[in-house]
Amino acid sequence: MTTLPGLGYVTLGAEDLAAAQAFYDATLAPLGLRRLHEFENWTGYGREDDPGGQTIWVCKPFDGAPAQAGNGVMIGFYAPTPDVVDAFHAAALAQGGACEGPPGLRPQYGEGWYAAYVRDPQGNKLACVRTPPG
Repeated sequence: MTTLPGLGYVTLGAEDLAAAQAFYDATLAPLGLRRLHEFENWTGYGREDDPGGQTIWVCKPFDGAPAQAGNGVMIGFYAPTPDVVDAFHAAALAQGGACEGPPGLRPQYGEGWYAAYVRDPQGNKLACVRTPPG
C-alpha cells in the first residue's frame, strides 16, 4: 500500500477572482509560492520547484453559491525567518487584507514562536509562522 505525504491542497472561495489573485500573488510571494495553474474561475499556487506538490487553490465556489469564509478555519504557512513573516503580513495588508494579529512573538504558543495573522479580502483567515528550530 502506498502512503501519500501530508496535505495535498487547500481550496479557498473567492467572489472576486481578480482581487483574490492580486492578494495571493503578493501575499504568497515571500513564502516562495507563486501562481502555477489557471483555468476558468480557478487559480492554483505552489512552488515552482515542486509543481505537483501542495497547492493553494483560489476559486469561485463550484456550486455557484456565494463564497464565505469558514468560522474557525485558518490556513497556516510556515516561514523560514521572522522577516518572511513580516513580508507576508505587509503584502497582505497592502493588497486589501485585514490584520488579525501583527507580526510578533507569541510566547503562549511556545518559546520563539513568531507569527502574524490576516484575513484575505473574502474573509478567509491566514497565518504565517516562524517556529523555532526543533
